Amino acid sequence: MLRCLRLTTAGESHGPAVVAVLEGMPAGLALEPGDVARELTRRQGGHGRGGRMRIEKDAGEIFAGVRLGETLGSPIAIRIPNRDFRNWRAAMAVEAPDVEDDEVLRRVYLPRPGHADLAGMLKYGRRDARDILERASARETAARVAAGAVAKRLLGEFGVRVESHVVRIGPVEATAGPLPEDLLAVADASPVRCIDPQAEADMIEAIDAARRDGDSLGGVFEVVARGVPVGVGSHVTWETRLGGRIGGALMSIHAMKGVEIGMGFEAARTRGSDVHDEIDRDPARPESGGYRRRRNNAGGLEGGMTTGGDIVARVAMKPLSSLRRPLDSVNTRTGEPAKAIRERSDVCAVPAAGVVGEAMMALVLADAWIEKFAGDTLSDMKDSVESYLARIGDGGRGGTNGGSEAP
Repeated sequence: MLRCLRLTTAGESHGPAVVAVLEGMPAGLALEPGDVARELTRRQGGHGRGGRMRIEKDAGEIFAGVRLGETLGSPIAIRIPNRDFRNWRAAMAVEAPDVEDDEVLRRVYLPRPGHADLAGMLKYGRRDARDILERASARETAARVAAGAVAKRLLGEFGVRVESHVVRIGPVEATAGPLPEDLLAVADASPVRCIDPQAEADMIEAIDAARRDGDSLGGVFEVVARGVPVGVGSHVTWETRLGGRIGGALMSIHAMKGVEIGMGFEAARTRGSDVHDEIDRDPARPESGGYRRRRNNAGGLEGGMTTGGDIVARVAMKPLSSLRRPLDSVNTRTGEPAKAIRERSDVCAVPAAGVVGEAMMALVLADAWIEKFAGDTLSDMKDSVESYLARIGDGGRGGTNGGSEAP
């Protein structure tokens, strides 16, 4: 749920382009095309990706809201062309067709289990599932990643980093351990974005086995935000609680079925004394108000607000619904049993989904950041952040309590 920022995406999977329009960013933020292109390239990678990623060369064209390398405070518009559109001009034309040929128009009457096809056809009154699946496609996430690149640039001005890595693909789970300081460098060097070398090899083998069987695999990725100071978000109203905003944003990504923050579901099976993060005074941590948590089971969030620790969220992705060996379905024209359509797709997109998760986390954090620190310009925002950190740096003793200084 974005409150100060507003992101609108448009476009179909095989249409001319997907587009992102991001409103609410302050003026004066340095932004170059390479900032967007770098994130879009990361989204296209990962072992298990399909043929579409060999066609597309996503870079992103910034065509509004930026001049001479800086944001203007006006809406930022980014266009990501679909190179595959050249093969879909007739099927994705805006104009009414001259001929009624299902093959030429690539109409779909065989909905896929697990996809938006059938529910969307019924909801919107469409006879052709192509009208649904083109927009329901995860191709839309290219626009989110482009907008997320802008959010990352804003957060980066304040030392905030948003990173991810893969912790599970199918039955293979990485061994838990301390995260490297430069998590992205280590994760992005892996074909499956996993920092555990043995698990990486087993994940690749599992993906290859699923490909041979005409099947697909899901998994789990973890998104980590570092450097966010205490007090971003709020406990005051349900819609301002940061955990809900992060959870909703991550669950909005295509094929995601679960989100947990910090200890997550394991906390439900554990006594409170082993769950809650004990507190110590630590004047060397002004970003945490001069305190530190001995653990981070809370995942950097308490009461809907940041604690100053790393924000850690894990996201579960189901296997993709487009299979080379399609499942049983129904022909919506005849009502007869049939096999679902075979659309070109990935075997596994969990590594790429982690990059999308970074974008959504960055957008939510940037939104909450603007909400707290405001400012029409980046320099105004920096002044606000500096003032806030100075106030909390003494352990909150500079605040008030009922009009009097806190003890």
